Amino acid sequence: MSSTTALWLSIVAIGAWHGLNPAMGWPLAVANGLTERRGRAVFATLLPLGAGHLAAMAVALVPFSWLLGYLSWRHAIQLAAGALVVLYGVYKLVQPRHPRALARIRPTQLAWWSFLAASAHGAGLMLVPFMLGLCAQEPHAPGGLAAAHATVMDQLARSSVGIALAVAALHTLATLLAAAIAAWAVYRYLGLSYVSRAWFNLDRVWAGSLVVAGAAGIVGAL
Repeated sequence: MSSTTALWLSIVAIGAWHGLNPAMGWPLAVANGLTERRGRAVFATLLPLGAGHLAAMAVALVPFSWLLGYLSWRHAIQLAAGALVVLYGVYKLVQPRHPRALARIRPTQLAWWSFLAASAHGAGLMLVPFMLGLCAQEPHAPGGLAAAHATVMDQLARSSVGIALAVAALHTLATLLAAAIAAWAVYRYLGLSYVSRAWFNLDRVWAGSLVVAGAAGIVGAL
């Protein structure tokens, strides 16, 4: 398996992990389905949650992709991004509380809630090392000509934003699929009472995931 394939698969796996995590919002979809007594309401609720998650991913990833335009700083940017993700993970280990502001958002503002929840949990930051790894894989210029090489480098710098948006989109699709499976299983078969009885606290696991993602970015940049 190539390193590029491994990075894309990691992005999909992280998306599935985000979707299964109840902190990203799928219990809200279950509650809405139970309130309206319609299965369609479960999936309808997931759409604004997915939109907010996508926006949060893009806001976190695109600024780092712009920074990669400074090709001479690329290595330092990768190391700094990895260190930032590790530090945020450590912070979440020490301070796992959820922001109180999330509880004050009206139910009609699901996309806004999802955006803030994903941002507060550092969900976008978790993807940064993998996105940077994809952007750092430079194509080879044909013929080895200096002019062609300069053109390729220029295109690479400008295409980093496209890679960031592609990462955000693929990741969000995986998140929505996993969230839909979890929400439907709880709505149709298990019930919300099962979640309160059987689900364990994922805050420390989530924080550990941030630390692992950041460490992977640092190792990949060395």
